[in-house]
Amino acid sequence: MLSESGLIAVDWGTTNRRVFVLDPSGEVVDRITDGAGVLSIAANEFPAVVGALRERCGDRPMLLAGMIGSNRGWIEAPYLDCPATIDTLAAALVNVAGQDVRIVPGVCDRNQGRADVMRGEEVQLLGAIAGGLIAPGTPTCHPGTHAKWVRLDSAALASFRTVMTGEMFALLRKHSLLAGALNDVVTPGAAFEEGVKVALERRELLADLFSIRARILLGTLAPEDASSFGSGLLVGSDVAIGMDFVGGTDAVALIGEPGLTDLYASALALAGRQSRRIDGEAAFLAGVKALAARA
Repeated sequence: MLSESGLIAVDWGTTNRRVFVLDPSGEVVDRITDGAGVLSIAANEFPAVVGALRERCGDRPMLLAGMIGSNRGWIEAPYLDCPATIDTLAAALVNVAGQDVRIVPGVCDRNQGRADVMRGEEVQLLGAIAGGLIAPGTPTCHPGTHAKWVRLDSAALASFRTVMTGEMFALLRKHSLLAGALNDVVTPGAAFEEGVKVALERRELLADLFSIRARILLGTLAPEDASSFGSGLLVGSDVAIGMDFVGGTDAVALIGEPGLTDLYASALALAGRQSRRIDGEAAFLAGVKALAARA
């Protein structure tokens, strides 16, 4: 699929889109980041939007990942059951009729009565293995709006659990009693670490979230520290869930944006767990190249 003209690879999310133009050797020669997520595009507009992208980036094969393959996207790419590998993912790519375009399916986990899904993260997770960024079997976390904690069985994505940490923080910022208190930038400093410690020690997230307001009113939390403390509560709770899920004592691979992986690394350290940070873009590109080689 990585032809003489190269490849256009798109990580197409709900609210944002990242486009990478690769030359025939797999090197990135251009990139676009914008707010053209699937929710900003009407169902009948996708062919024109994809056509405009091809006009801008050249007449190359296209590989589209993420929410573009959801029931709210362009063409639905059904979920692939765990255990999933880069080979089974490549075999399940959905071809767009009449176009040199393929859409990556999501992955679902319904083992032992579970119900969980992902779209987009699978390219980074399996790409990290295929690209040698993490060793097969490494316990892995993909922080984000919906954080994914993943058990890898050799080179297969065996099972995973989603935690709505990022979305919950966004909702609290905009639509809760705490809305006016959580507007500052989150930093991995003392306030964040205190929130993590409280979450890990108490395991009473809903009660501790209300305490943010009480702490400010009673003068035990500076207003400018509220965002970092609140984020620490949520990330600490997330890490507690994740460590229970992946088990073991091995270092956790954190795949994603550096700002988020920094926060999770700090929280894991406070929980006594080592971690390694993997850049999400590098993992995505490794996944794209591995899929293109198999398509």
